[in-house]
Amino acid sequence: MLTAAFAAGLAAEGAEVADLGVLSTPGVAYWAQAERAPAAVVSASHNPFDDNGIKLFAAGGRKLVDEVERRLEAELAAVPAPPLRSGADVGTVAPVEGAADRYADHVVATLDGRDLAGLRVVLDAANGAGVTTAPGVLRRLGCDVVSVLGAEPDGLNINDGCGSTHLEPLAAAVVARGADAGIALDGDADRCLAVDHRGHVVDGDQMMALLALDLRDRGGLDHDTLVATVMSNLGLRLAMAEAGVRLETTAVGDRYVLDRMEEGGYALGGEQSGHVILRRLATTGDGLLTAVHLLDVVRRSGRPLAALAGVVHRLPQVLVNVRVAGAARKALAASEEVKAAVAEVEAQLGDHGRVLLRPSGTEPLVRVMVEAPTDAEASAVAARLADVVRSALG
Repeated sequence: MLTAAFAAGLAAEGAEVADLGVLSTPGVAYWAQAERAPAAVVSASHNPFDDNGIKLFAAGGRKLVDEVERRLEAELAAVPAPPLRSGADVGTVAPVEGAADRYADHVVATLDGRDLAGLRVVLDAANGAGVTTAPGVLRRLGCDVVSVLGAEPDGLNINDGCGSTHLEPLAAAVVARGADAGIALDGDADRCLAVDHRGHVVDGDQMMALLALDLRDRGGLDHDTLVATVMSNLGLRLAMAEAGVRLETTAVGDRYVLDRMEEGGYALGGEQSGHVILRRLATTGDGLLTAVHLLDVVRRSGRPLAALAGVVHRLPQVLVNVRVAGAARKALAASEEVKAAVAEVEAQLGDHGRVLLRPSGTEPLVRVMVEAPTDAEASAVAARLADVVRSALG
């Protein structure tokens, strides 16, 4: 419904709309780059279907910068709808045949002729757009895809108990089928997380670390630098420092990661959540591309994913989401009560932990993240700070 309405509105304004059908967000970004055209994706990302909205890409496949988004929002709020065009001024909406196949060919080609033969893999497509390409790409590259979960989308079950936000079914299937690894996409397939042969989660920090070290060893990690966000675990920073890789941090959001990567000429960056950007190969986070290159490292190294991911020793990390009103979220940075509580906790943890409070960019939440030497201490500190946020902003 959203797709039809948006396409009709564009055509009414004279645009020529190419309908790519069901395709992942990075697949659409690839088309925007290849065709040098702006693009839009109807997506709930990693959220339930009723969070569906419209993601916009500039010509070339980049997400819109903040200033452009603010101008669009102001335009929508301030300008009444213009009169509809008629006759020759009206554009068209035309389906594009083979859109998913062309994107799949691109992903396969990024391995430069290498394959993934011999790897047994379980895939969870989150009942989302990845269903159209991910199983076929992995099989074309030689993977024995022993099971595909989340492969029956009905428009309502996207991310529902499956995908990168619900890894338990994938972990169980990997162990039960004796697979080498499990790959979980989110609903629009712009992120992925993995599971090793033991059923243990391999998060975005660990994936970035092993990709960074592999690129560095092959001379492809520009300036020996990895870009991550402030949400990345302290264990990633320690691992990269030990390996001689510089870590730069940005605000949360893959657009900020990509901005820093382009400013510094860096090749690799991403988020703990599984948004990973291989800048030479994509303009945005791409879950399928990440999965393919992760498995490529496993295949070439001859080492299990568990051993490769072990380069990062994660500190216990607890994330508590505190629901607050939109206006209250904006007051977070100015709250003296919250500032005092954070300062007290930081003094308590010293160099052995970390605290981060930030308003969500997509939900009416303040996210309270705490890292500490033990799970119990991290949980206790996070609960205490969450109570302070509720008291100050609720």
